[in-house]
Amino acid sequence: SERDCKKAVSSVTEFLFPLSNHQMIQSSTMRSLYAISFFGIALPLFALGHEHTPPPVQSADNYAAHENHPSENVMIAVEPFDTKEKASIFRIDYLSHGIMPVRLIVTNNSERPISLKEARILYVTPSGERIQAAEPEDVLRVMSQRERMGGHIPMPGPLPPIKLKAKGSLQDIQKDFDSLEYSAVVVEAHSTRGGFLFYDVSQLSNPLRGSKLLLRNLRDTDGHELFYFEIPFDKYLQLKSKQIN
Repeated sequence: SERDCKKAVSSVTEFLFPLSNHQMIQSSTMRSLYAISFFGIALPLFALGHEHTPPPVQSADNYAAHENHPSENVMIAVEPFDTKEKASIFRIDYLSHGIMPVRLIVTNNSERPISLKEARILYVTPSGERIQAAEPEDVLRVMSQRERMGGHIPMPGPLPPIKLKAKGSLQDIQKDFDSLEYSAVVVEAHSTRGGFLFYDVSQLSNPLRGSKLLLRNLRDTDGHELFYFEIPFDKYLQLKSKQIN
């Protein structure tokens, strides 16, 4: 059953990295993300179902915006879901409310597992501002603020403002987080795990250009910290531009 599969994966994780509490990937303020499902290599074990299913995760080097650390045999990629078509897998129209879903893909080609228990995964703007991943309550707060602004999002000219739809419920947001959020605290040897993080970019007129995702505090089984990853979203935008042209 689905529950048995989850228990099996959890048991493997505890064996590799014993934890006193099941703390998930953390933000810069030590506030833990509380997503509960594994995603990526465990995908065949418990499908997400119907239309809320993202494309199958691939090795990180298959994505335009990726960084490879050959000496550590670890690759990480990021893929923004920044179009209406790609974002149709979600229950909520996050983009229209200034929330950017970013798919994180971690490929571990080394001989030992790596831990993301203490990882810091931050959205860094061109001005250097660091944005931590949002929780469901954060998303709902941003959506509510946007609607109080009159139900429209101003866009740089000559584009017309975006008219907001009725806001989604916290329950719908929570469902997206439970089934899609990146939550793997361990990436086993020779495996790939993927999932989504959600960032409040409502204050940015062009949230991807010049921005990057910064990952720090990834460790191997001996506790040694891996070199940090800094992945520019411009790599993704460059490929997207070529595909359009």
